Amino acid sequence: MNKIGIAAKDLFHLKSVTDPKLSPDGSKAVYVQTRIDEKTEKYVSNLYMFSLITNETQQWTFGENRDTSPCWSPDGKNIAFISDRSGKKQVHLISTVGGESQQITHFINGATNPIWSPCSTKLLLSTGLKEGEALFTVEEEKDLSKEVQRYDKLKYKWDGRGYFDQLYQQLVIVDIEKDETILLTENNIDYRPNAWSPDGKQIAYICGEAEKSDDDLFSDIFIMDLETKSSKKITGSSGFFKDPKWSPNGQYLSFIGHNKEFAGATFSKIWLYSMFDQTIQCLTEGWDVQIGDSAIGDFQIGAVDPGILWTNDSQGFYFLISDYGNTGVYYGSIEGAMYPSILDPQHIYGLTIDPESHRAIVAISTPVHPGDLFVYNLTNGEKAQISFVNDEFLQHKYLSQPEPISFPSVDGLTIHGWIMRPTEYKDNQKYPLILEIHGGPHMMYANSYVHEFQTLANEGYTVLFTNPRGSVGYGQDFVNACRGDYGGMDYKDLMAAVDYTLATYDFIDHEKLGVSGGSYGGFMTNWIVGHTNRFKAAVTQRCISNWLSFYGVSDIGYYFTEWEIEGDIFDSPDKLWQHSPLKYVSNVNTPLLLLHGEKDYRCPIEQSEQFFVALKRQKKEAQLVFFPGETHEVSRSGSPKMRLQHVEEIKGWFNKYF
Repeated sequence: MNKIGIAAKDLFHLKSVTDPKLSPDGSKAVYVQTRIDEKTEKYVSNLYMFSLITNETQQWTFGENRDTSPCWSPDGKNIAFISDRSGKKQVHLISTVGGESQQITHFINGATNPIWSPCSTKLLLSTGLKEGEALFTVEEEKDLSKEVQRYDKLKYKWDGRGYFDQLYQQLVIVDIEKDETILLTENNIDYRPNAWSPDGKQIAYICGEAEKSDDDLFSDIFIMDLETKSSKKITGSSGFFKDPKWSPNGQYLSFIGHNKEFAGATFSKIWLYSMFDQTIQCLTEGWDVQIGDSAIGDFQIGAVDPGILWTNDSQGFYFLISDYGNTGVYYGSIEGAMYPSILDPQHIYGLTIDPESHRAIVAISTPVHPGDLFVYNLTNGEKAQISFVNDEFLQHKYLSQPEPISFPSVDGLTIHGWIMRPTEYKDNQKYPLILEIHGGPHMMYANSYVHEFQTLANEGYTVLFTNPRGSVGYGQDFVNACRGDYGGMDYKDLMAAVDYTLATYDFIDHEKLGVSGGSYGGFMTNWIVGHTNRFKAAVTQRCISNWLSFYGVSDIGYYFTEWEIEGDIFDSPDKLWQHSPLKYVSNVNTPLLLLHGEKDYRCPIEQSEQFFVALKRQKKEAQLVFFPGETHEVSRSGSPKMRLQHVEEIKGWFNKYF
């Protein structure tokens, strides 16, 4: 049978596996499998269980809802998870010997982030509450669209959450044995629970103080004494910190973060707080590597970065890093030594370890493999695949394998990227080229499956994707290099990529070049068509066109603009305008398709509207397509129907001109 390439509609046939969690004894692993129901066009997520003893997999939860965030009790007898089967996301419990699940929380606004106590009888979690609202209050539903809404803080809307609903995330403990609920916090501040101390007497959580949150952007680590409910702040309100976790012996609290030395372009580091002498040490100071998973993709639904995973001896831990277009696993010691455990050309988007044996379950994607789970021995590198969720479907498919490239930019800086040939590539034939530009900009393209790229390759396009300066994975100086210079050397890096590709590969039609990108990539697409006519067609996704208006309409606009463009609307509006693609819109001659989510509050739709109106007013060729109800995540975790249509629109626009 002849194999065929990936089509946009194959999104509805592919499954994703995410968030693996090993049992306390290391004999089983629970994970989330997500598919799209073709009839309802909705996501369905269920829990699956793999036995490392029998090598058998069983479906553990059933139904047409979303079951996510599995969490083993320390005694291994139960799994807590989040499910929306009751209409709201609530905590459910299922025995590890099987049987029906039981709903544990019935909170008015749902629950998230369940974390077991060491004694396996309590759960720490969070729930949203309005001021003065009780956990179980039943109120008549109100149509807020017909009510006056009043705001007095800069943070009054969030992408994906919408306009502020007056709900603040509070900390709650549910005592399962006693069937009691304890509300730990009750004020207008958001809290995020993270960990219990090994003796069960303290918890660690994250929050930012409300009275400072408008002017000073930060997140701090706190420790709460559960007997007195008194809290102690560990960090100094100078940066962004997350993932506090105790060492098994209770002597240390590890966490990840930075002090904003380079604003939002700062690499995260690993820190260790001594419970004995209350001192903080940075374990990765001077190590020029980004901690965590910074890879860009459009497929894995519900992937979870595990943060720090301690070993039982309390002498070290495992964690993910992002480097040179890959994510890998490292082992770190409490003395600050860092050792690679897994470094291969791939995207690791999930990790769980047996803290005693150092055996792991790893979720891995490559450009030609959407993602599966593998058992990994982290001490000797032995691995075995344990999930095969897309094998049957993909046996009839041919996927294009990207070829890594590196080349000098105009100033000699080495830039790294990939070129993906058309699925049905033949020698002595010419093919059009699509330059793809990632968002962030402080993220990175990686050796990971991207549905959009495979779809374009199947349509006969060569896909070029690179990590220009500003991308993560190539050092702190590299990631910081685009700040204050958007449209400067980063633009030249991308043009150098095109120049290099055209000079190196003789199968590309020089007259058929296209460009596309989302978010920052949408900004850069707009910038490119305003500065060169070398591209025959362009697609800008959830773009930025005007930094002056972005400053006030984006949920992150005021500080992102100051951090990244290094200007504001008060003292340096000229600088914002100088870096705005809208200023150069009269130069645009490239047919442009503008794609935008209607409820995108990160890069609001007015950014596309401004550019579109300016183009049409000049009789330029342009089309605006908006996706009803969709946020900034439309192409990644938007509704299945809209995700499919998004890819179809990109494909259709380029097919129209090539």
